[in-house]
Amino acid sequence: MKTLIISFIVSFASSALMGLVTVPALRRSKAGQHIRKDGPRWHMSKQGTPTMGGIIFITGIIIIYILWVLTQALDMELLSSILGNVIGVGVIALIVVFQPEIRQFLQNIGIKQRTGRHTFWKRIFGGGASGPNLDLKPLVRAATDMSACKTGALIVIWQQTDLDFIAETGIRIDADTSASLLENIFFKNAPLHDGAVVIRNNRIVAAKCVLPSTRARVPKNYGMRHRAALGMSEISDAVVLVVSEETGGISIARDGVINRGIPADQLEAKLLAAFTETA
Repeated sequence: MKTLIISFIVSFASSALMGLVTVPALRRSKAGQHIRKDGPRWHMSKQGTPTMGGIIFITGIIIIYILWVLTQALDMELLSSILGNVIGVGVIALIVVFQPEIRQFLQNIGIKQRTGRHTFWKRIFGGGASGPNLDLKPLVRAATDMSACKTGALIVIWQQTDLDFIAETGIRIDADTSASLLENIFFKNAPLHDGAVVIRNNRIVAAKCVLPSTRARVPKNYGMRHRAALGMSEISDAVVLVVSEETGGISIARDGVINRGIPADQLEAKLLAAFTETA
């Protein structure tokens, strides 16, 4: 009885100490996250690569688990109880440290479940279209005009992935795509200019839509439109067209990659190439 009481006290104290000291330290060191310029000094030598902090942390938990199994086999009750509580705190610490990654993982699963049921049978029976039925000329003309006057624009071109969940965040339009309409939507003082336009089969589905921002490490000169375009291309097969409000530069995002500084006379060819690669 005395041994059990001592074991409980020691286990509780060690668990509390582990939680109060280890978890905040791991969060400060950004273990499990990508290297950032504001991270610890020892991260700077590995700028642009995944940090080893998360790997070391997981390895430590595995080693403690192995030790716990050994103490269980050797009937070392006190040490086994201490290690068991440490493992319990370690699991909670894993969830805390890797919370952004876990959230993104679950979000991607939800999106794939929502869209996969529509594309699964198309892939099996060949019912899916090879690309969008889209006239690129209005898009090219609008992007060229807005680039010349430095009017910011964000246009999502719907392909096979269901983007209803994106269209629902904006205002439904359901109008034929035209250069003049796009230019009016993105005019600086227009009520719908802030956000993205979703286009499907030559129809503007919605405007002022909210797009998910990328969680990837990007240069600081990337604006919110470019970050949103990357984020949208990471979770869908959509092709996203961006016009910078600061520089007037034209960009295309696809499959988590953004191609910036596209000349106006090459825009149509670049869009065609993007659709061909995603088909």
